[in-house]
Amino acid sequence: MKRTHLGKYLYTALGIFFTAMMLFPVYWMVNASLQSGASAANTSLVPDHPTVAAYSRAFSEQLGNLGTSLLIGLGTVALTLVIAAPAAYSLAMFRVRGSRLITVALLIAQMIPGVVIANSLYPAYASLGLLNNIPGLVLADATTSVPFAVLILRTFMEAIPLALIEAARIDGASHFRAFISVVLPISRNAVITAGLFSFLFAWSDFIFALTLTTTNSVRPITLGIYSYLSAAVQNWGPVLATSVIASVPAIILLVLAQRRIAAGAFGGAVK
Repeated sequence: MKRTHLGKYLYTALGIFFTAMMLFPVYWMVNASLQSGASAANTSLVPDHPTVAAYSRAFSEQLGNLGTSLLIGLGTVALTLVIAAPAAYSLAMFRVRGSRLITVALLIAQMIPGVVIANSLYPAYASLGLLNNIPGLVLADATTSVPFAVLILRTFMEAIPLALIEAARIDGASHFRAFISVVLPISRNAVITAGLFSFLFAWSDFIFALTLTTTNSVRPITLGIYSYLSAAVQNWGPVLATSVIASVPAIILLVLAQRRIAAGAFGGAVK
C-alpha cells in the first residue's frame, strides 16, 4: 500500500515538474512583457515594478494587424468547411473509386513543408494578382487546413449509422438535404474541431504571410511581431506584449471548445 501511495506522489511530482517546464516559456513571455526595458540580459524572474507600457504600444501599433489576422482566420474557416465537409461526406458515405488513393494524397499533403507550398504558390499568385491581399492568404492557408479537416470529418462521418441517412432518403430527402439536415448536425463536434484548428493554422501562419506579401498593406499579427525583431533589438517588451495579445484568442477558443474538440477528435475512433 505504501508503495502504491509513493508511486502516486512520484507520478504527481513528475507531472507537476514537466507541466511547469512546458509552461515556463509562457510565464517568461508574460513576465518580460510587464517589465520596462526588458532585454535578453536584464529581465528579472519577477517584475519589480510591473508596467503595461509595452501593451499600450502593442495595441497602438498592432491593432490593425490583429484585425487582418482575424479576417484571414475567419475566411479560412469558412472556405475550409465549405470544401472539406462535402468532400468528407462523399469519401465516407459513397463508394468513390480511388478513395483510398485520395486519403493517402491528403496525408501526403499534410507532410509537405509550408515553405515549399509558399514558394510554389508565389509565381501563380503573381500571375493571378493574389499577392498582398486577404483572399490570397485565405486561399493559401486553406491549402493546409482543408486536408486536415477532410481527414477529421471523414473519420467522424464514417461512424454515423447508414440507416439514419437511408431513413431520410426514404422520407424523400435528397443527398444534399440529408447531408445538411442529418449528417452535419450529428457531426457538429467534428465540424467545430476542424473549424477551430483551421482558425489556429491561419492565426499562427508566418510562412505564407511572409512569402505572399511584399508590402505593408496586408500584415497579419505574426508579421507585426516580426517587424519588431532585428539584430539590434534592445527592448523586448513590445515584442512579448504583442505575443501575449496574439495568444489570447487561441487560448479562449481552446478553453471554450475543449470538450467538443475531444469528442470531435475521437468520435470516430470507436464504431
